[in-house]
Amino acid sequence: MEQGWKLQYQNTMPNEILVVDDNLDIRVLISSILKDKGFSVREAANFDQALMEINKKAPDVAVIDVKLDKSDNDGIELLTHIKKIDEDIPVIMISGHANVQMAVDSLKLGAFEFMQKPFSSERLLNFVYRATENIDLKKEKNILESKLFHSYEIIGQSQAIEKVKDLIKKLSRSESRVFISGPAGSGKELVARQIHKSSLRSKKPFVIVNGALLDSEKYELELFGSEDSEGTVNYGFFEKAKNGTLMIDEVSEIPLETQAKILRVLIDQKFRRVKGSQEINVNVRIISISSKIIREEVDKGNFREDLYHRLNVVPIFLPALKDRTEDIPLLLDYFSKKISELNGINEIKLDTNFDIFYKYDWPGNVRELRNLVERISILSVNEKKINVKDLVHDAFTQRNIKTNYDSFNDVLSSPLKEAREKFEKDYLTSQLKKHKGNISKTAEFVGMERSALHRKLKTLGIKGIN
Repeated sequence: MEQGWKLQYQNTMPNEILVVDDNLDIRVLISSILKDKGFSVREAANFDQALMEINKKAPDVAVIDVKLDKSDNDGIELLTHIKKIDEDIPVIMISGHANVQMAVDSLKLGAFEFMQKPFSSERLLNFVYRATENIDLKKEKNILESKLFHSYEIIGQSQAIEKVKDLIKKLSRSESRVFISGPAGSGKELVARQIHKSSLRSKKPFVIVNGALLDSEKYELELFGSEDSEGTVNYGFFEKAKNGTLMIDEVSEIPLETQAKILRVLIDQKFRRVKGSQEINVNVRIISISSKIIREEVDKGNFREDLYHRLNVVPIFLPALKDRTEDIPLLLDYFSKKISELNGINEIKLDTNFDIFYKYDWPGNVRELRNLVERISILSVNEKKINVKDLVHDAFTQRNIKTNYDSFNDVLSSPLKEAREKFEKDYLTSQLKKHKGNISKTAEFVGMERSALHRKLKTLGIKGIN
């Protein structure tokens, strides 16, 4: 196991680990174990030395004995000092006179782990490698966030988007739970990130858990974490989001049994890890996201109504792009600039008057528009002459071919009645769009009486087409 950790993280090890212990033999032993694995180690024999080392340069990871030379808990004082400097520094506390309360107090104050002496080198390395993984993930997250395409900006001036922006402002001083709904690709995660960024928790973790991607057999392990008989702790999403925001994506996909346990956590504000005996206090803000109409899922019995009301304190709905086409010019300009900056390429100029931008349904919504702009931008690199209009049309043509192919496969995999209804719905919708919503012209073309077409459209749930 230890070898696996080494291979995985040998290229991302921190520069320095501070080892603080007043016992020379133990201090040398820990240092030698860590140095053998390629870590750079600084040592301190007492409280004052440790304080001097920390103030000189904060370590990447600290291993600290609870009891040093000043008092029985001066290691705890040192832990508190480090957390004030940088709360993200992992601190592993060790003690030869440990008790349960001492471990609990350390973890409450922000210790990464607690070990009782004597301990094996494997156990020490396991904790240290996990601590370095934690550091690397946070560094990677910060780098990715700085390069994120959207940069936490919500683009648009439509009434619907202005309403969303206004809600985000109102939520900036609130701790209320938020439920964001809307079709896939409409920007739900972006809104969630913006809510977090503008909140009082902005400097705390923003953690995402996708209910649709979790292993159905490991929901509780993933959410609540676990611990074993040796005291090794695997933190779940609730603890990873401590004092920050937990975004539950596709919350409707979480099984009913797990929904009940989430509801209990929201009521009690505490939980227990799997196989754990200790109650963990919860201090997170939950933002739930769903591409499905959650009210319908409640009515179908797929989602608990009591949990729905707990999560849906402030609802936010994001419309499909086809319902806010007035934002398309702003989005096109924004994405062109951002892609240019991100990839170090020349910015392309798109004619925002192309009819195709506004007649297309955009099934992938804003995400699909962004991908289109990125594709055109990349294809335009190093081209002396480029017809942007042709690229746009080519992109839409390929998209339509794919959409039609996928739709055809859906029809083939459906029972005859469903397949017939789907074909009729797609066909009549297409004809209505072709004839710009004119019922008379559509009826004439498809060979139906106007009244019969009206009835058929009503039966299939097809509303007026603009």
